[in-house]
Amino acid sequence: MAIQNPIYKERFDQFMVQYQDQKKRYLIISGARFILVILFLISIYYRFGNQGSDYWLLIAAGSAITFFLLLSKHMKLAQKTRLTKVLADINQNEKDYVENISIPFDNGVRHSQSKHAYTHDLDVFGENSLFHRLNRTATHIGSYKLAHHLSNRLSNDAILKQQEAINEVSNNIDWRQKFLAIAITGEDNKKTYDTLIDWANTNAKPQTIIVTILSYVFTIAAILALVTYAWMGTEITRIIFSVLFLINVGILGQQYKFIKKEILGESKINKPIQKYSLLMALFEEQSFQSEKLQQLQKRLLSEQKTASLHIHNLSKLFQQMDSIHNPMGAIIFNGICLYHVHTLRKLKTWKAANASKIQDWLEVIGEIESINSMANFAFNNPDYTYPKINSQEKITFNDLGHPMLTDQVRICNDVRFENQKFIILTGSNMSGKSTFLRSLGINMVLANAGSPICATDANVHPLDIYVSMRLSDSLTDNESYFFAEVKRLKEVMDAAENNLTFILLDEILRGTNSDDKREGTIEVIKKLISKNVIGAIATHDLKVCETTSEFPSKLSNKNFEVEIVDEELVFDYKLRDGICKNKSATYIMKKMEII
Repeated sequence: MAIQNPIYKERFDQFMVQYQDQKKRYLIISGARFILVILFLISIYYRFGNQGSDYWLLIAAGSAITFFLLLSKHMKLAQKTRLTKVLADINQNEKDYVENISIPFDNGVRHSQSKHAYTHDLDVFGENSLFHRLNRTATHIGSYKLAHHLSNRLSNDAILKQQEAINEVSNNIDWRQKFLAIAITGEDNKKTYDTLIDWANTNAKPQTIIVTILSYVFTIAAILALVTYAWMGTEITRIIFSVLFLINVGILGQQYKFIKKEILGESKINKPIQKYSLLMALFEEQSFQSEKLQQLQKRLLSEQKTASLHIHNLSKLFQQMDSIHNPMGAIIFNGICLYHVHTLRKLKTWKAANASKIQDWLEVIGEIESINSMANFAFNNPDYTYPKINSQEKITFNDLGHPMLTDQVRICNDVRFENQKFIILTGSNMSGKSTFLRSLGINMVLANAGSPICATDANVHPLDIYVSMRLSDSLTDNESYFFAEVKRLKEVMDAAENNLTFILLDEILRGTNSDDKREGTIEVIKKLISKNVIGAIATHDLKVCETTSEFPSKLSNKNFEVEIVDEELVFDYKLRDGICKNKSATYIMKKMEII
């Protein structure tokens, strides 16, 4: 990591001080609530147990009121304390990461696709992957959006807007970390996300007019009967209230199947819904200058109301419906006022008006989390650059390095794809060919996503990427290594048929004999440059490099050399022009006494 300043340590210490203070206040309020409960019970005992003074009743009432006031404050403080602890954890995790102690983030292995054009070959997903290092998402949709951006190319215009948004957010660490902390406390996952989307996509028939009228009529009648009975206390008023109570319970029974359908899985998704509302509110209230962030904010505005308010109302409705799971409470509340029948009507009304927008609102959250992740990446690497974007089939990098290597071991190189757009790369074993190809590929992936890249300067024509570097036999598909490689090369050729593409190949046709391999490799190179691709191929066969003399305007030879100094192999990992001259395999085997 390029950033080695103490900012994360300072922020961790700051939040831990706040957390300890909040925790102390939380315990004090807990103790006060316990004392108030004891005081309430003592007051009730002395007032009614010994026919004591009415002052005891006042003390009991005061204790109860104070208890519930403290309860509200206690709950808010608990949430605040939890958020502060998460903020401390976030900075501890970042500190561990920039100091190369660990990578305490989700590695996104579930997004991996072995047959994708490049993600498997370039270690985009999985342990120690690009996603593993970038990921600062805490919702399912956020993780999906980040994975999508690392697996697909944005348009040139979208890349520029993404760069602007990432740059703006990267400079606001307080806002970024608060957004992440709220998302973490939401405990969102794919199951709860899918439950909410399935609920939103299921049509809810509006409550019938008859049920609506009856719910109002019998609610009013039952309440009036209850008040009358409390006032008069006659047998007839008791019977009337009892009959109306039973009728209301019957109406609840008739509506119960509809209530159950609408709250399916509700208890598992209510907490993430609450956090969705807070995330949306945090984003809506922030002032942004970049065009993309302003466009995302507009997507959260619906009929002069913000999405956060709509989602907050949905959360309240689900909370109100939740008491249906308490049989005794449900019977009492509905017997008197048909509480859940009225709430069901409100929920259906909300669903009819807003359900179609839920998925888009959540995708906005996902986009923000994806931007947040790359903004954090930019903040951690202030020496990285946002590449200039062109449409002139030119790609140039100054001091290009592999972003997944530490500063201490990373070696950077200049590389240009301008007139000669395809490189034949040679070098001995362990000289750095594969790492260089991955450096090219990973930085093109980042450029395509609008992220800063590991270079001091760059000018990139964003292109679809195709890589053949890491293939294996497939027992499940009854497929040999050679056939798997040929299939990948066919995909590469087909992709380059009509569109300019960025191609990286590493020692192709390893599944055949040397002569066949050489001839096949040469023909692949000729076919590729006839299709006007940009990219590189690494090979150990120096004869392949002679192809450059046939196509000097399209091909160039580059190499990584190795030297033997004091009977030791020395690699400098610097890219040079021409064909490599030194070899290492025989020397290594002799040194290890294999031959």
